[in-house]
Amino acid sequence: MRPNSHLLVSTIALGLLALHAPSVAQEAKKAKPKRPDAVGPAIGENKATPISRIKAMKGFTVELLYSVPGGEQGSWVNLCTDDKGRIYASDQYGGLYRFAPPAAGQPLDPAKVEKVPADIRAVNGMVFAFGALYVGVNDYEGKIPCGLYRITDSDGDDKLDKVELLRAMDAKGDHGVHAVLPTADGKALYLVCGNGAKPTEMTASSPVPKIWGEDHLLPRMPDGRGFMRDVMGPGGIIYRVSPDGKEFAAVASGFRNIFDAAVNHDGELFTYDADMEYDFNTPWYRPTRINHVVSGGEFGWRNGAGKRPAFYPDNLGAVVDIGPGSPTGTTFGYGAKFPEKYQRALYALDWSWGKLYAVHLEPDGASYKATKEEFISGSPLPLTDAIIHPKDGAMYFAIGGRRVQSGLYRVTYTGSESTAPIEAKAMTSAARDLRHKLEAFHGKQDPKAVETAWPHLDDKDRFVRWAARTAIEHQPAATWADKALASKNPEALMALARAAGVCPQHRTDGTRGTDVAMRAKLLDALLALDFADQQLTTLRTIEIVLNRFDRPDDATVQKLIAKLDPLFPAKTFEQNWLLCETLCYLQAPSAAAKGMTLIAAAPTQEEQMEYARSLRMLKAGWTKETRTAQLEWFLKAANYRGGASFEKFIEFIRTDALATFTDAEKAEFAALIEKKPEQKSVIENLGAMFAGRTPTNWTLDELSTATKSGMKGRSFDNGRKMFGAAACFTCHRFDNQGGMTGPDLTGAGGRYSPHDLLDQIINPSKVINEQFVPIVVTKNNGETVIGVVVNLNGDSVQLNTDASDPNQRVGVDRKEVKSIEPSPISPMPPMLLAMLTKDEILDLLAYVLSGGDRANQMFKK
Repeated sequence: MRPNSHLLVSTIALGLLALHAPSVAQEAKKAKPKRPDAVGPAIGENKATPISRIKAMKGFTVELLYSVPGGEQGSWVNLCTDDKGRIYASDQYGGLYRFAPPAAGQPLDPAKVEKVPADIRAVNGMVFAFGALYVGVNDYEGKIPCGLYRITDSDGDDKLDKVELLRAMDAKGDHGVHAVLPTADGKALYLVCGNGAKPTEMTASSPVPKIWGEDHLLPRMPDGRGFMRDVMGPGGIIYRVSPDGKEFAAVASGFRNIFDAAVNHDGELFTYDADMEYDFNTPWYRPTRINHVVSGGEFGWRNGAGKRPAFYPDNLGAVVDIGPGSPTGTTFGYGAKFPEKYQRALYALDWSWGKLYAVHLEPDGASYKATKEEFISGSPLPLTDAIIHPKDGAMYFAIGGRRVQSGLYRVTYTGSESTAPIEAKAMTSAARDLRHKLEAFHGKQDPKAVETAWPHLDDKDRFVRWAARTAIEHQPAATWADKALASKNPEALMALARAAGVCPQHRTDGTRGTDVAMRAKLLDALLALDFADQQLTTLRTIEIVLNRFDRPDDATVQKLIAKLDPLFPAKTFEQNWLLCETLCYLQAPSAAAKGMTLIAAAPTQEEQMEYARSLRMLKAGWTKETRTAQLEWFLKAANYRGGASFEKFIEFIRTDALATFTDAEKAEFAALIEKKPEQKSVIENLGAMFAGRTPTNWTLDELSTATKSGMKGRSFDNGRKMFGAAACFTCHRFDNQGGMTGPDLTGAGGRYSPHDLLDQIINPSKVINEQFVPIVVTKNNGETVIGVVVNLNGDSVQLNTDASDPNQRVGVDRKEVKSIEPSPISPMPPMLLAMLTKDEILDLLAYVLSGGDRANQMFKK
């Protein structure tokens, strides 16, 4: 639960709107609300968000059962049930409460909410198991130790009163100790921890091999605002814990801030991880996402600019990206009196955007793929946790956290579909069975491990490859090093680089590995590979070798440059990311000209920023022309917009770049170095693309007719340029780049025909994607505020109302609010296509409908 800064509307479109249409705000004030019942009572009455401001999927009914009196019972963040069907709730800064769910259609009687006598507070996760209530404590105020506790009834009076601290943990802030849940085999517990909880003592049998590292080839850039800048890998961890709390084994790591997790009928674990909103619109931004948590998994969180993108082979990607938000609770719908589809769904709660998603999983090889849909939404609706009640089959969810007004709600199905219970049966999968066979070698040394796992290092399934490599990494490197060096398999060489190369993070003196012979053998083996096959894995392994060992001698550096330089630039951004970074580390003379050419051609600020991040450390090969282009790019980038740390990241890149200038260069470019950026809007920065053009008021009929015969032979490259030129990347994510304030369009080809996509662009308010509807807040004095809720704290509701500045906030006191209603006007303006030619529009359509997703194609399961 944390602030977000996710609201960017295409400013080029806003510029066009200023010329051709009234403002969105004006239109929203004039238009009628889409839902007449959206106007509820004042939210300053110490009542939870009314049902009138909550939207549920068709056929489902939401009841507000209880508005939690904040002064007495705090703000609830966690729910669970005991064996008698009673519900327990926890106050984020206080104790536990217990009550029986009320009868259908009835509110919860406040007199029946009893305080649990156990002397415990700040419970962020809890579950009844092994005859006790296990809780994860994350005490922000430091009044009791954070960690795992067990609570029992000491005298048989049906009241929990005995508290035992099983394991104290060093944790701080929102990112500490969170959920507790039973493992699939019923023999242990999972403990879910964010990256603010320092790793605790683990058993030798932990599936995560203790060889993790930062693995940044170039000096890392910590968070621009200093957030957790001293926190290194492995990031958040999910532990398997024995019932007595003595044995902790790390199941998976590399998470940012996971709050909860859930196990499906196949016995597989899933979690909902957080984004870092300060990174918005940087190349290392990763949206909130559902992760399939597998044995030994690494999910790539590192501080600041060090987060590993999905295409890095030394981390695992998402089952599905959700978008901007603040993940809280997760639960499967098992036991719910819902239609079959929703009994099988994984429910994921988002605190800041007020969304409860139904995630529909589908087996995909050794893992899963998924789609998401909005199940419940409201504003404000700071969702914290949800459970399925085992007796009445209803879903109960809570809102609260950060001392905001808390409430308890119930969701029931009132539609006509069957709600017959589904069979609790695991689905079989040969690939998943193979993964489990390999995972059996995790956390132990076994002479059969290498022989069994080796053939699967080049399996087409990414999760099988991961399980095989992890099994091998748990074996003594000396027993398989020669086999890896002779294998011509980049996955095997990555395992050896990680196992034999000690990361500087684990050295007390901060130095790198000094095994010159092993470094030479690894690099020779890598250079001998055919780079046309698994190029990303090979390139990334070279980076790991160069990071974990001392810099090689000049002769080896020249051999590496000779091998890599002809490959750069490559066909994809992902390949160029690694090639540019590695060649800049090696000080390749050609990297400056090639890198600046890529920056000039890149349609997104993320892509430009990534190349600039690598070039900042390059000293060799600069000319007057390339240095001029570099400095002029910084003047241009000063007008780019992103998350709260974005400007600082640009500043870091510029500062490091200037440090590579020679004294002669500093003198020659003194005027350009000292030049202050001219503040320009995005439309002004993009003006050169459309200079001299007259806007065209394209009609749907005209363009739709053109698509019937004009979609063949289109230029995807030009379509991508138009996607950037029309500022689509500002709000929409496509192919793992772009903003997150509009729908992700990567899968648009499966949802839209050319006609339908054009209709969405030309008539954006006709059907507004529910995930991105702004709200209209009317205050008691008649003033209106239109925007998106991005943070809540106590009675303060923060909205972002300026589409050009994601960090702009307007604070509204809940006590001053008369009503809240959804805006009928889309934040996406019309006239987006006005400056494009017909051919450019058709190229853009072809690009969007193509699906993109290069990275997943390269690592296709």
